[in-house]
Amino acid sequence: MEAFILRIKNLIGMKIMKRFVLISSLIIVLTGCVSKPPQVIKVDPLMSVEWDQVDGWLLDHPTAALEAFQKSCRAIGKRERWQKVCSEAVTLSSTGDLAAREYFERFFQPYQVRNEDGSPDGLITGYYGPELLGSRTATEEYKYPLYSQPDNMLIIALDDLYPELSNYRLRGRIVGNRVVPYFGREEIDNGDNPLAGQEIFWVKDPVQLFFLHIQGSGRIRLPDGELVMVNYANQNGHPYRSIGKLLLERNEMTRDQMSMQNIQRWVEENPEAGKQLLAENPSYIFFRELSAEFTSPPGALGVPLTALRSIAVDPRTIPLGAPVFLSTTFPGTEYPLQQLVVAQDTGGAIKGQVRADFFWGMGNDAGEIAGRMKQDGRLWVLLPKDLPEESLQSRTEVSVSKDGAIN
Repeated sequence: MEAFILRIKNLIGMKIMKRFVLISSLIIVLTGCVSKPPQVIKVDPLMSVEWDQVDGWLLDHPTAALEAFQKSCRAIGKRERWQKVCSEAVTLSSTGDLAAREYFERFFQPYQVRNEDGSPDGLITGYYGPELLGSRTATEEYKYPLYSQPDNMLIIALDDLYPELSNYRLRGRIVGNRVVPYFGREEIDNGDNPLAGQEIFWVKDPVQLFFLHIQGSGRIRLPDGELVMVNYANQNGHPYRSIGKLLLERNEMTRDQMSMQNIQRWVEENPEAGKQLLAENPSYIFFRELSAEFTSPPGALGVPLTALRSIAVDPRTIPLGAPVFLSTTFPGTEYPLQQLVVAQDTGGAIKGQVRADFFWGMGNDAGEIAGRMKQDGRLWVLLPKDLPEESLQSRTEVSVSKDGAIN
C-alpha cells in the first residue's frame, strides 16, 4: 500500500495527492452514512410525437426552411441516414409552403427534445454576424488585430488513446521539452504581442472585436467599402467565461438590464475596468478570411447560414444538418416565434438538450435583436423515417394545382 501511495505521489505531485486523499476520505465518510447511492433518473432526450403535437407547425411558412435544408444536404446528403430525404429535397424548387410542408410530413418523424429530467423547456438565445470597420494594414485608426490560427499552436487529438474523449481537442505550445497551455486573452491582448506576424486585419473598435470573438464570424468593411467575411478558424483552448455573468455577480448590472448592448455600453463607459473585464474571459478566437462568394458565415456544418432559418445546437443531442421546429417568443415580448429552422452550427455556450442559438442575420440591426434574446422555448427535431421508394414529384404537382396560388 505504501509503495502504491509513493507511486501516486511521484506521478501527480504532493498537491494533487492531498486533494486525492481528502476527496477519498470524504467519499468513505459519505458512503458510510448512506446505505444506497441516490438514483439519477434520466430520460431519452428524443420522444417521438405526432405532427399535431408540434406546437405551431401549421402556422409556419416552411419554404425558406426547405431551402436552408437543401444547403445542409450539400454536407450530409451522402450519409446513409440522409441520402433518401436529401435526394428528394434537391428535386424540389419553388414548390411553395404546402408542398414543402407535405415533404417534411411525409419523409420525417418529429421528436420532441427533452432535458434529462424529462422537462421540455429550455433556453433560446440569439446570435448574428457583426460588421466592423477595419483595414488590411495597421494605422492609428485601425490598431486592434484579428489573428489567423498561430503557426506554433499544437492541437492534440485524444481519439486513438481515449475514444470516449473523441469530441475534445487540447491546444498548447512547446516551451523547452514541455507542452504548456496556449496564451490566454490577457497575454495576447495586453502582453508582449506573442502573435506578431499572424495578423490578417486590424479593426477600429476593441469592444466590437471582443463581440466578434463571441459570435465567431462577421464582416470587415474596408476603407474602400469592400466587405470581407471572416470566420472561426480555431480557438486557444481556454474555457469561455461570460463577462455578463461577472457583471451580474458584481452588481454592476441587473438581470433585467442584461443584454449585449448594455454590456458593450458599460465597457465603453468604464474603459480601464472594461479592459480588465474583457481580459477575464481567457478564451480567444482565431479567424480565416473567406472568399467573396460568402455573404453569410458558414456554420459548423460548413454551409452558409440562413438568416431566421439557421440555429446553433448541441450536436450530442441534435445532429447537425437536421431540420428542427422551434417554438419560442420574440425577444422581450410574448409574441410567438414558431418556425422550422435547420441545425447548422454549434457554439461553446450552446450546451444541453433543449438549447439553441437563433441566427438573426448580418449587421447592426440583427445584432440589436440577437443581443436581447434570452427566451424560454421548445424544440422538435425532424429525423428521416423509412418510406417506400417513391418519387414526391407527382404528389407535389397535385398539391400545387390544388392550392392554385402557392408562392
